[in-house]
Amino acid sequence: MTSATPPPSTSGSVSAASGSGLSSKGLSAGKIGAIGGAIIGISCIAPAYTLTSGLGPTISQVGVHTPAILLIGFVPMLLVVFGYRELNTAMPDSGTTFTWATRAFGPWLGWMGGWGLISATVLVLSNLAAVAVDFLFLLLAQIFGEPGIADLTRVLWINIPVTIVLTAAAAWISYRGVEATQKIQVWLVAFQVLALGWFVIAAFFHVSNGTAFDPTPVELGWFNPAEAGDFSTVAAAVSLSIFLFWGWDTVITMNEEAKNPEKTPGRAAMLTIVAIVIIYLACTVAVISFAGVGTDGLGAGNPENQESIFAALAGPVMGPFAVLVSIAVLSSSLASLQSTMVSPSRTILAMGHYRALPKRYGNISPRYKSPSVATVTSAGAAIIFYVVMRLLSENALWDTITALGLMVCFYYGVTGLACIWYFRRSLFKGPKNFFFRFLFPLVGGVTLLVIFVTTAIDSLDPDYGSGSSVFGIGLVFVLGIGVLLLGVVIMIFQSRRHPAFFRGETLAQGVHAG
Repeated sequence: MTSATPPPSTSGSVSAASGSGLSSKGLSAGKIGAIGGAIIGISCIAPAYTLTSGLGPTISQVGVHTPAILLIGFVPMLLVVFGYRELNTAMPDSGTTFTWATRAFGPWLGWMGGWGLISATVLVLSNLAAVAVDFLFLLLAQIFGEPGIADLTRVLWINIPVTIVLTAAAAWISYRGVEATQKIQVWLVAFQVLALGWFVIAAFFHVSNGTAFDPTPVELGWFNPAEAGDFSTVAAAVSLSIFLFWGWDTVITMNEEAKNPEKTPGRAAMLTIVAIVIIYLACTVAVISFAGVGTDGLGAGNPENQESIFAALAGPVMGPFAVLVSIAVLSSSLASLQSTMVSPSRTILAMGHYRALPKRYGNISPRYKSPSVATVTSAGAAIIFYVVMRLLSENALWDTITALGLMVCFYYGVTGLACIWYFRRSLFKGPKNFFFRFLFPLVGGVTLLVIFVTTAIDSLDPDYGSGSSVFGIGLVFVLGIGVLLLGVVIMIFQSRRHPAFFRGETLAQGVHAG
């Protein structure tokens, strides 16, 4: 039992400073089960979208050893899940990383953990919107048989308004609560999984018939991390693979809306990440087996195919049914655009509720029992970021994918270590505590923080990512570290304007009673 934690307040008011401060936000309770949570989690990760955006760059880094890299990226994620599960069991709070890091380490690191989550989701929302618009016009071109329609996505005065409309629509659905989100996600997730399954089967059919572009027999060495390259290469590729896996923690942010807040979110997270690794390995092996890793033609290592591997391969693999993959990627990006709104809005809600942000961010919609100001703020920030990046450069927008990996490694790593420190009195009380509260979160958290530091150093090089730079410094570093430093500035400003949280008066640092 959590030490000095008062019963949750049904009114959503912050508890007295003498306790931990944990309290209900007024969200709609008892609405999400383990399967429903896993569906939203898979939707948030968006396998069709993330694979088409991230698989090509990963293959370009490590070639046929991409399956090994995916497994390496999967392991720290899986280990951190155990830390999330233990923390959620003790403190089911929608603020997740923000709340838990505050309880473990105090308000300053807790605030930055929350900022890392919020900024990561805002960055990915901008990319989701970009991919959704690209595939919307590609789909229209395929339906009407007019290839020129696909080029409309590069016309800014068309692209930007369409992107704003899609983002606003996603925010509106999220505003209507988790039940509306769940109902829509079931169909969108089912379709994209079926389309990806069709792609995998069709690719292996071509390989077996000898009609693949560059038939490449599957070997066990593909799954061997020792053959993937030096540490920097592996770290860079793992950073990209983390982008592929990131998003499962959205199911944890819905803990106050789950049917069993202490258990259901952890189970949903485990179901999500296991399902995703199976989907990813199947699709990756199919792509490499069909196309090879060469840099010419349909080769998965061809720079011209990096932006969207499925756009390049769907036609040759599936023939006239390639339109299904386009629909799948479109539905995947739209589904994730909507479900990803869940995570930052609930973190912002918690930060407003505990006065780490202005009080208005803790407002709840009386009708839908969902974050109101926080949801609108998340959508607005994503739109502003997208417009600015798109006007600057399309390369700048795509560099946010790698920059996203930096922030994800940061806040996942902080959460893993928060688990250890918060449960420090009970770490060695039995095998379960040793593995789930200490060893697994330690290995996962430290691994992700090491990748964060390594990637940050490597991204100083202007050649890292798209090759864009600012004053000779790589754009990936500027975006990733720059956004985190912006968080430091906002945090200091908040500490002067709203000092109660930073004094521990609204959410107190503590330790599990053991």
